[in-house]
Amino acid sequence: MKNTLLLALSIAGLVLSSRQISAQDLSTYRDFRMGMSLADVAKRAEIAPEPHVVQQRPALIQELTWQPQRWLASTRGDSLKKIQFSFYNGQLFRLVVTYDRDKTEGLTVEDMTAAISATYGLALLRTTPLAPAPGVGATGLAPLDNGDKFLAAWGDSEHSIDLFQSSYQMVFGLVVRSRPMDLLAQAAMAEGARLDAEQAPQREIERQQKSTDDKRVRTAAARESNKQTFRP
Repeated sequence: MKNTLLLALSIAGLVLSSRQISAQDLSTYRDFRMGMSLADVAKRAEIAPEPHVVQQRPALIQELTWQPQRWLASTRGDSLKKIQFSFYNGQLFRLVVTYDRDKTEGLTVEDMTAAISATYGLALLRTTPLAPAPGVGATGLAPLDNGDKFLAAWGDSEHSIDLFQSSYQMVFGLVVRSRPMDLLAQAAMAEGARLDAEQAPQREIERQQKSTDDKRVRTAAARESNKQTFRP
């Protein structure tokens, strides 16, 4: 009877643990949730909503960077150094978190994974080279290099969270994404690059023509002015 009760309690504990893990909210990092508007993100970060425009067509891609004041982070013991937010048509679809190297010094991959798993549930460990998706890297959408490595992953059908380590300064970071919007943003970046390449020759012709016209106007204005003041 005692063994049966212990077995039942063990099974109940496993079921409860499984439910807790599956119930983890992978769409949120701290106070920021995928799909938030740029204005809401800026308000919560207490920064000006003045994003960098990465691309305007066929979809608007914007970035907003938040760097907490160092003295404030030090006072609170916060390990956060920077977050780069990326927006697809005004909605948050990706954020890249960089942790302060001094606050993570000595921590192993296992330490970082355990700490993050406390929030997001069990992780799948891996050590494969990070392969940026199309539109990432060269466009500046995410500050990740080919030498960076994904170390652990959390995810479901809608969201993914990846722990990475920079090969340059050996700092840890997280990439939090909305999978559907991330795919849309990648497609938009690829199409934008195609359109830019296709229209580059015409834009160069227009640039040269504008330069010629501007020079002609400046020369004409200078001529008129100098005619009035020149004395032999």
